[in-house]
Amino acid sequence: MIRSIHDFLDRWKEETEATLKIFNSLTNESLQVAIPGGRTLGRLANHIVETVTELPSKLGLPIEEQHSNYTTVQELITHYKKYSNQLIGAIISHWDDDMLEEENNLYGDPWKKGFSLWVLLIHQTHHRGQMTVLMRMAGLKVPGIYGPSKEEWEAWGEVALP
Repeated sequence: MIRSIHDFLDRWKEETEATLKIFNSLTNESLQVAIPGGRTLGRLANHIVETVTELPSKLGLPIEEQHSNYTTVQELITHYKKYSNQLIGAIISHWDDDMLEEENNLYGDPWKKGFSLWVLLIHQTHHRGQMTVLMRMAGLKVPGIYGPSKEEWEAWGEVALP
């Protein structure tokens, strides 16, 4: 749970860096990779980017909701950084710790603002996990996020656990 603005900003910095590690490992060609009936790697990346504006907008922060279809890795990185910085600025400028207990009606349920920020964090974590599967299907190296990836273990001359 997010109990202070500081809690969120610390976690957001870490998770933003993790998301950018994934985005920086993509190629423009890999954005078309998908499992049958599933989202493409590009659609998942775009969904992460757009959620950085969607959820905060629904929470009343002065951020305009954006739904674009970025078709290059550089566009995804540029806009993710831009919207992430807007989010940080809006939270610092418009919220204080006490406001994290306030509720908004989101997706048919009352969500406290602190809970909503936690959901924003884990939402992108969830989709990054999906992306790593598609990255392997595309033949891309997966960077380690919460520990070494299979590729990193192998680069160290170690055998990754099965």
